Amino acid sequence: MADSNTHWSRIGESGTVLGMKFLLLMFRFFGRTGFRLCLYPVMVYYYLSRTEARAASQQYLRQISAYLPESERGGLSSYRHFVMFGEILMDKLLAWMGKILRDDVEFETPDTIREIETERKGGIIIVSHLGNFEVCSALANEVPDLKLTILIYTRHAQKFNQLMKRVNGSTDVEIMQVTDISPITAMQLSERIAAGGYVVIAGDRTPVTGQKRVSRVRFLGRDAPMPQGAFVLAGLLKCPVYLMFCLKQQERYHIYVELFARQLEYGNRKKRQEALDLAVQKFAQRLEFYCLKAPLQWFNFFPYWDGPSQPGDNPLPAGEPDIRI
Repeated sequence: MADSNTHWSRIGESGTVLGMKFLLLMFRFFGRTGFRLCLYPVMVYYYLSRTEARAASQQYLRQISAYLPESERGGLSSYRHFVMFGEILMDKLLAWMGKILRDDVEFETPDTIREIETERKGGIIIVSHLGNFEVCSALANEVPDLKLTILIYTRHAQKFNQLMKRVNGSTDVEIMQVTDISPITAMQLSERIAAGGYVVIAGDRTPVTGQKRVSRVRFLGRDAPMPQGAFVLAGLLKCPVYLMFCLKQQERYHIYVELFARQLEYGNRKKRQEALDLAVQKFAQRLEFYCLKAPLQWFNFFPYWDGPSQPGDNPLPAGEPDIRI
């Protein structure tokens, strides 16, 4: 949770290794009910003390409320947004512990899952900070021998891997720390994809390297920066690209996996930026579509749009995107 002058990558999130160890200890001693009782005071503290994060939450809720029926707007509040973050945080821990079982998960797109299982081509899976993408480990359980490599920006990737192995023992999910995609990193990822594995990368946070590799897209009725990194990587590796969203609905996790592109090709340098912008815009529209399914589950607690909203910034009617790649 951030102030407006700090890049998200330098913000100490609740998902640090030390925090994960503490939460793990709380769960082991008090179970899920006791854990929740301990968690709520913490979220109340964050809500009251993090002014900038609270303002960012309110900014997001104002943007999305115009898309929703009036009957659904009354349930939107920054406090409930924070509490939902705490609930999902608890489930993240359970996911790493391997306690999110098959019966807790509903795969909403079985045809796409079967395609992944049958073809074994490998590829890139683009996720977001909507819902709980850590439950993507359930995908590894659903598809036997599926190897997932999750790219994160934290410096604690090696410690995360060690912690995961202690609490879960799974070797099918590995975390890799990246600051930028170097040629060496691209080669490593290419080898994993060639072996039938999938690289998981978030597509909704501006890169650590700054604003140079972003596209200005329309998101919830206003212009916003979104990173190009996942789409640049997909173009380099010339592999299938999927989107995955994992939402908590009716106390179960619903996983949506959809094919984004068989292969992203950007042509010559002159058309490259236009094609990249088109790909990022298409992702922004899909993120918007799924945000409407669970408005309180997009957890970007930092200012996402530049400046105050303007009179012309009303959202367009929500629906399926019409952009094609």
